[in-house]
Amino acid sequence: MESLEAQLKGLMLAGLAGNRQAYACLLELTRQRLHLFFGRRLGSDAKDLEDLVQETLIAIHERRASYDIRLPFTAWLHAIAKYKLVDHYRRVKVRAAVSLDGIDEPMAEDSFGPALARIDLDRLLARLPAGQQDAIRLTRIEGISVVEAADRTGQSEANVKVSVHRGLKRLMEHVQGLKSK
Repeated sequence: MESLEAQLKGLMLAGLAGNRQAYACLLELTRQRLHLFFGRRLGSDAKDLEDLVQETLIAIHERRASYDIRLPFTAWLHAIAKYKLVDHYRRVKVRAAVSLDGIDEPMAEDSFGPALARIDLDRLLARLPAGQQDAIRLTRIEGISVVEAADRTGQSEANVKVSVHRGLKRLMEHVQGLKSK
């Protein structure tokens, strides 16, 4: 039996390719999942439940071109649903603490955290020159010694150390710049 993730992703890809029937099926399956998702958080008889499901389906439809096909569909769906729920809480002025930690439970069956982290890391490292990328990947991610990294890259040990230092410094500046925005 096909996993929910594989089924939904297949329907999304077919829908993006122009298959209207697959897209309609995707929206119906997604509607069912969203109903469960929001129902668990708001109560199945909440007056805003159907509105929230519809708002989320509209957001999915409007943002479908932003879906990165390298990622699990449920991760993308989960992110949209989570933000719609937060927006809903703000709109109705819920001030109680609401935990979002378990928010992905009915949506994602597969573990997508490592895949997302790898993509984020690749995007960050892509901002660096190749030598700095290599030095950081080898010493900080793969965990090999500076001596081994120097042998693999053909650089001196000092150059590997400098590349790591400068690369990490640039990454920190970039990340801190994102936080201040």
